[in-house]
Amino acid sequence: MSGQEYVASYYAATRHAVPRRAALAGDVDCDVCVVGGGIAGCTAALHLAERGLRVVLLEAECIGWGASGRSGAQALPGIAAGEEKIEALVGPDDARRVWDMTLEGLELMRTLIARHAIDCDYVPGQMHVAVKERQVRELRAWALRLNERYDYRSLRFVERDELRATVASGRYLAGTLDTNSAHLHPLNYTLGLAGAAERAGARLYEDSRALGFEPGATVTVRTAGGRVRCAHLALCGNAWLGDAAPQIARRIMPVGTYIVATEPLGAGRAHALIANDAAVTDINWILDYFRLSRDHRLLFGGRVSYSGLDPFNTAHATRRRMLHVFPQLHDVRIDYSWGGYVDISLNRAPDFGRLAPNVYYVQGFSGHGIVLTGIAGKLLAEAISGTAGRFDVFARIPHREFPGGALLRRPALVLAMAWYRLRDLL
Repeated sequence: MSGQEYVASYYAATRHAVPRRAALAGDVDCDVCVVGGGIAGCTAALHLAERGLRVVLLEAECIGWGASGRSGAQALPGIAAGEEKIEALVGPDDARRVWDMTLEGLELMRTLIARHAIDCDYVPGQMHVAVKERQVRELRAWALRLNERYDYRSLRFVERDELRATVASGRYLAGTLDTNSAHLHPLNYTLGLAGAAERAGARLYEDSRALGFEPGATVTVRTAGGRVRCAHLALCGNAWLGDAAPQIARRIMPVGTYIVATEPLGAGRAHALIANDAAVTDINWILDYFRLSRDHRLLFGGRVSYSGLDPFNTAHATRRRMLHVFPQLHDVRIDYSWGGYVDISLNRAPDFGRLAPNVYYVQGFSGHGIVLTGIAGKLLAEAISGTAGRFDVFARIPHREFPGGALLRRPALVLAMAWYRLRDLL
């Protein structure tokens, strides 16, 4: 097989056994070709197949190989840009529609897990936590804004004493608790969606990188082993799409993110760290995020690379950040360390659109992909089936390419991020 195996992550080590799917060989015809076997692509394939369309999905490696199968796996409402920025970009009415559709994305996740019996360690609860006093004020104002302006009652502010009784770290001053959010095993969730799509009639091919496409009334997608002729094309490859669609690649930037998983701590020691089993993230620009696994490990992420380089000794550096939060884990072994790319847009809002009337794309999830990719797949299915109104709410969010051109765009981003790193220290 030509494709790469999964990275050596905790998720890969505990994934459900699924046979490797064959690569595309020869030419096939279908109604819709979906490129990308992550949550967006698999959800789109599932919804399209359930609508009776003939669907072919092409995955360059194996299902869930990219960010969908190796992320921090916190399922949150909203988008990374924040509600106020979206209001400024598209106005309050569309901003509220975007927010409501992300809530629908959370409910869609729960529905698909139940309907298709997807075993993916789903656990409700997520907390944002403040490291500095100004962040305490920001979180308090954010909770009030969501409660009053967006009628969101699942989130509440948590004072210092309650937080310290919940998260055993002296680093945090206050936080919020959202009982509607959750965390899960992202690779097993993605594999479950892929299986559901196949049972609905979609044909999935692995080791089948899309090399490019020829637009027209019938779109032709080329791979090394064959071609797919389709009436509609949905591009869901995000940071891994490569040269298949260079005209949208300039609108996102692949950013490296890194996670470690400890040895099993035992139930008592694990829940002494996070008493309510919620996922936790701070609100620094270069943030730390962590949660417990089903087998009582701590999964901790806390590093990003904007340079495109995988820094040396990732496990050691991320462990050092973990011990800054939980020094009581000084004697604990790291069993897994991994990383990979997520895609960010310049304004940190998702980028949905069309390259032709029958060629759609979704990308730019900017770290909020667990929920957004799922609702993106559903909206793609709606748009391709003839009801594009909700897809077009997202498509109205304006986007620009990263500045600097092919050679300077990444160095420019590194310089910009240096400012935000400095701000985290102030």
